[in-house]
Amino acid sequence: GGLGFDPRGLERAAKAAKQLDSSPNARSALDLVKEQERTKQADSNAKAAEMTAYAKQLEIKRLHEQSEEQRKTLEAQTQKQQQLEQYKDQLERKRQNDALKQQISAQQYLKEEERRKDEEAVSRQEAMRRKTLEYEAELRRSTELAKVKAEAEGRILQERKNQDIRMSELRTSAREYRRTVIEAIRAAGSTIGNGFSEFISDREKLTASVLTLTGLAFGFYAAKVGTGVTGRYVESVLGKPSLIRETSRRSPLDIVRRPVGFMKSLARTSKPDSALEGLVLKEDLEKNLRRIAVAAANTRKNSAPFRNVLLQGPPGTGKTHFAKGLARYSGLEYAIFTGGDIAPLGKDSVTEIHKIFEWASRSRKGLLLFLDEADAFLRRRSTERISEDLRSALNAFLFRTGEPSDRFMLVYASNQPEQFDWAANDRIDEIVTFDLPGKEERLRMIKYYFTKYVEAAASGASTRIK
Repeated sequence: GGLGFDPRGLERAAKAAKQLDSSPNARSALDLVKEQERTKQADSNAKAAEMTAYAKQLEIKRLHEQSEEQRKTLEAQTQKQQQLEQYKDQLERKRQNDALKQQISAQQYLKEEERRKDEEAVSRQEAMRRKTLEYEAELRRSTELAKVKAEAEGRILQERKNQDIRMSELRTSAREYRRTVIEAIRAAGSTIGNGFSEFISDREKLTASVLTLTGLAFGFYAAKVGTGVTGRYVESVLGKPSLIRETSRRSPLDIVRRPVGFMKSLARTSKPDSALEGLVLKEDLEKNLRRIAVAAANTRKNSAPFRNVLLQGPPGTGKTHFAKGLARYSGLEYAIFTGGDIAPLGKDSVTEIHKIFEWASRSRKGLLLFLDEADAFLRRRSTERISEDLRSALNAFLFRTGEPSDRFMLVYASNQPEQFDWAANDRIDEIVTFDLPGKEERLRMIKYYFTKYVEAAASGASTRIK
């Protein structure tokens, strides 16, 4: 009990052995136990064999890993040796390259040194040649100076030697010339004096001479003044005002100046089919312009007062082209002047404005006056800063256009009509807006000009070839 031994297990084992000996199946149980022991022995042997095989596998694996490690170590050593050899090779190549570069640098230095010496030699030769040329030039210059000096001294000496002879000749010539002039003056004075005395003593000749000279002077000045007045009158009646830049109206002076152009203009006087010929615009704008053209033609036909029109829109939209077409379609002549040309005239602007309207009133067919850049002339008098001359010209224009006329039609063109004077706005009966062409109008424009210039030219060329 003090050692902690428990005998109960032995007791149970002894009891079990007694029971087994007294049991009829004791032999079978013993055989079973033996069989179990053999089975356990076999299992133990099998496990021992497995352990032996496993140990051999571990040994094989260890040997394999050892050989793999040795192989890797060998490869690493080989690779390291290769890198070392490559590094040595690179060092050797670098050394050789450095040596080659040093050799090349030395050669280049020698060549550069040789070239520098050659250049210095050439420079020295050039300097010597330049000095030689300068010395030769200086020698020639000194020689020429000495030669010129010697020649000048020789001429001076010769002049001094010939001075007495020349002075004697001059004195003789002067005495002869003086004697001749004095005798001529005496003879002329005697003749004129005798003639004047005789002329004064004869009162009839004196009176006739005075009257003749007076008549000649009066006739000369009368002819001069009359010619100027007649010329200005003929120019005002037959010529065009200076403000007019372009006109279809012809005068007798145009026949004399440009007979060929006058005959060509007569050949083109046929009335066009439409006032919009050559224009490509939006349909609603074309309809409105056709209405205005028909109304203008009917107005001229019935000798009624014309309606004034404002064409507003950006430049290049066809305003001037339509104005010319409107004049041709209506049977009117046209004249174009620009608002920007009026201000530079200064005090003469009022006279030129009156000349335009007097000239327009004398047109037999009627005249379409086209004022381009109207906003440069018809500015507000109340707010805009304009000169007194331009204000006077504007007043003259408003005076001339205060009443509708059956002799001329006014067409304004502007891209800033909001700057017009209120009185100028009262003279406008219709306003037409010209917008930039859209995509459809541009396509029509391209087609129109392609047909007119390309296809027509091609067909004309083919006809000439045939």
